[in-house]
Amino acid sequence: MRRISWLSFLFTSMLLCCSCQVSSPSLEADDSLPSQSATIIGNRRYSIELKLVIKNLGQGQPEKQNIWVALIRDFPPYQELLSRRIEPEEYRLVTDELGNQYAEFDFSGLLPGDEKLLHFEYLVHVNELTYDLSECEGEMLDEFTGPELHIESANPQILSLAQELSVGKQDACMQLRGFYDHVASELVYSLNEKNWGAQAALGPMGADCTEYASLLVALSRAQGVPARYFEGLLYLEEGAENRGRAEHAWADAYLPGIGWVPLDPTLGRSSINRERYFARYSPDHIIVTLGASPSTLRGSSYWTHLYWPGDSTKILVKAQDWVIEPVE
Repeated sequence: MRRISWLSFLFTSMLLCCSCQVSSPSLEADDSLPSQSATIIGNRRYSIELKLVIKNLGQGQPEKQNIWVALIRDFPPYQELLSRRIEPEEYRLVTDELGNQYAEFDFSGLLPGDEKLLHFEYLVHVNELTYDLSECEGEMLDEFTGPELHIESANPQILSLAQELSVGKQDACMQLRGFYDHVASELVYSLNEKNWGAQAALGPMGADCTEYASLLVALSRAQGVPARYFEGLLYLEEGAENRGRAEHAWADAYLPGIGWVPLDPTLGRSSINRERYFARYSPDHIIVTLGASPSTLRGSSYWTHLYWPGDSTKILVKAQDWVIEPVE
């Protein structure tokens, strides 16, 4: 996942240049069109904790310093936020164009040697969902269909691949299954801790969950199937593969007559788990942000940090590992 601490006046640089047009999805489309075919078959509750420490290691103090931390929120039908506690309590609640929420802290004037502790605690209810895809016909959405940063759905190579994978597929459900199977089977998993985007996933550099999700979303949008990208947390039980890496990315897509359907091609890359993560929402997924590159995070993931001047000030931001515990 991407993390950025930006120095001095670099408030708008360091983002990758992108020649594609940026789509502007409507938030109203998210809340007014839940899945019509979702069945809740179980649920879990989690207590979740995150701590960040900000320390001034330099000789000077910043004239301006802000940090934005993405907040877990309600996201029906996937999850419900039961409680949230944030310290320090002096922050500004920010909501972006996709409905993501952030706590914005102003630590301007932090003296040399001083530090601030940010502490976030949540109680979250997560549903386990299954979907009926037997009737896949009806109207589509206009939102979440265009290219954006990391979702290069207008790229000729992605357009061609989406068309190739759609041959013989009679409806959007069959097309989506073809995209999911291709991404899960053909990408080579390698942890890179950056989102190189959908187009890069077609190259030889390998891919982790961010590329798996980005390519699936891009292929879907290239064929006119609305799709969304999520970053969040994955609860991994003792003995699970890659336990300890809580940060994760996955997707969902809008199917006619059905609604939004979740997909995790990364966890579905094994044939053993392929069905488990197609049109099913496993209750170990916890959403933090919607979108491959939310504007408030400025190209980062989960939090972003800006300060200036940088010539005499050195600020360290250290995040401890997420603590995720199931609650009976």
